[in-house]
Amino acid sequence: METSLGTTPVGSAPEAEKDTELQEHEKILSSNFLSMDQITDLLKENVDGIQEKMGTFLNFRHLQTCLKEGILLDYYVSGFLWAKGMEFSITQYSKFMTLLDMLLHNLRTLHMSLEDSIKWLGEVMAEIGPTQSQKNEEQNVFNIEQANAIIDYLKISLFQHYRLYEFLFFSTREEIVIGTEQVIEVVKTSVHPFPEPLVEGISFDIHSTFIEPPSTSDMEMKGLDQEQGPEHSQSESDTSDMDPLVGFTIEDVKSVLAQVTEDILKGIQTEINEKLQIQEEAFNTRIEKLKKA
Repeated sequence: METSLGTTPVGSAPEAEKDTELQEHEKILSSNFLSMDQITDLLKENVDGIQEKMGTFLNFRHLQTCLKEGILLDYYVSGFLWAKGMEFSITQYSKFMTLLDMLLHNLRTLHMSLEDSIKWLGEVMAEIGPTQSQKNEEQNVFNIEQANAIIDYLKISLFQHYRLYEFLFFSTREEIVIGTEQVIEVVKTSVHPFPEPLVEGISFDIHSTFIEPPSTSDMEMKGLDQEQGPEHSQSESDTSDMDPLVGFTIEDVKSVLAQVTEDILKGIQTEINEKLQIQEEAFNTRIEKLKKA
């Protein structure tokens, strides 16, 4: 039994494949990362202005505290400034920034490895770069030199630090504490003034006489002392002038001194005997060695 096979016109299959590739390419870079108006607005700014407006366009609201947002902003701003140095056209700016965003999208969403990202870049650059196909002429955004420069830039900006970007997206990090509580010692009241630093320290007499005001209790005690009169002060002076040896005879003093002297001499005699014994043992040891020799 024979089955008739339908003939396919020559060239229809390759053309269908080309159409499919064009559709896939248009799908890849169809959505612009930055609009034409946004790119025009950025080109009017300096470096600080580009960074500020790029953060606004990307809706980064926690740049001062979020490390991830700061890294991504630096990635896009560095790419835009590099493209500005290359003097790209508005269309080239749009395609290049979209290319930067798609590379991060493939890493973050598709978990694309470094090898797969390089292959994907090669396929995209073959579409938007120079080609001899006339059908893709509208898609040829960059010439040969620009395409090579883009590949070199991506090599040193993204691919060289690919593992770090993987860590940024897929590794959990502990929250960094950017604030802390501190205990501050406040100045005390005037009744107990705060002490001066040691380098500025002065004697207590000068401080209490000329700097620290007398407290209320001290004033009251001073007034009571004045009211008691000279009798109280006289009794204190008599007590301080009293001889501490009153009540002891000469014999008592001699016996105490003799006992103290005897105790001291006993300690010295014991220490001397111990040292003499050690030296005697050392001499005996030497004599025995000489006898054996």
